[in-house]
Amino acid sequence: MSTLRLDSVSRWYGNVVAVNDVTMEVGQGITGLLGPNGAGKSTVLSIMAGLLSPSAGTATLDGHPLRQDTSVYRQIGLVPVQESVYDFLTARQLVRLNADLHKIPSAGAATDHALQLVDLVGAADRKISTFSKGMRQRVKMASALVHDPQVLLLDEPFNGMDPIQRHAMATLLADYATQGRTIVFSSHILEEVESLAGQIEVIVSGRHAASGDRTAIRRLMTDRPNQYRIRSSDNRRLAAALMAGASVRGVRLHGDRHLELEADDFGGFARIVPRVAREHDIRILELTPTDESLESIFGYLVSR
Repeated sequence: MSTLRLDSVSRWYGNVVAVNDVTMEVGQGITGLLGPNGAGKSTVLSIMAGLLSPSAGTATLDGHPLRQDTSVYRQIGLVPVQESVYDFLTARQLVRLNADLHKIPSAGAATDHALQLVDLVGAADRKISTFSKGMRQRVKMASALVHDPQVLLLDEPFNGMDPIQRHAMATLLADYATQGRTIVFSSHILEEVESLAGQIEVIVSGRHAASGDRTAIRRLMTDRPNQYRIRSSDNRRLAAALMAGASVRGVRLHGDRHLELEADDFGGFARIVPRVAREHDIRILELTPTDESLESIFGYLVSR
């Protein structure tokens, strides 16, 4: 298992601060790097890949600095967001080039295997200039995988892919994660992060805004009430009983269908609901958080 760590990392270009005092640690499994365009996600990934040196702070892989150490580079595969690849090469030639740069003894077999992983064997001898955007993403992925890295860094890897290609890529990443590899990918598509990533790191305006799974991140927002949708055998009586509790801020009744509720104290609310239902002989049919989607969390963090 490989662990990437950034300690108080900043990166600036002249007077422009791209990343400001970021500390995070990512290990085995899939980590989603979430943030709006221009937040600093690509800069963070470039520092993790060793392509950029921090202006301040340290970046390490298993304790080794991520700059100018070829032994570290051999453990990392990078899929950059940039479209710029050698268009005049075929897919096979591009992937083989990376295999040769890594001095892989069985470079030919490794090239074939990487192309097979991304389902490009049939197009392996076509020039990349003829490829669609989704196919370019796949050939970049094959190039990143050819040396069998323990760490995969992917910058917006699903751009330009159709639904079938997206599913295949997600399955590939999930398979690699089960092998104990460390995978970090950035995306502006919240559903992709939510469905794939066990860990989420949120970057907003170059700063590390939050860390954890989406539920843990939501729990950190102590200044924002938790919102729930509840269905029960008696919504009106339940609403009246819950409003008597100190942790409930407000309730909106939607007839016999359901009620919407805001609670300040998640722990207190979690304890009061079963007690109130039991005391008033009310059956809880549904209790669903309505603000724990990544879209809700992301919108809150960006607007703070």
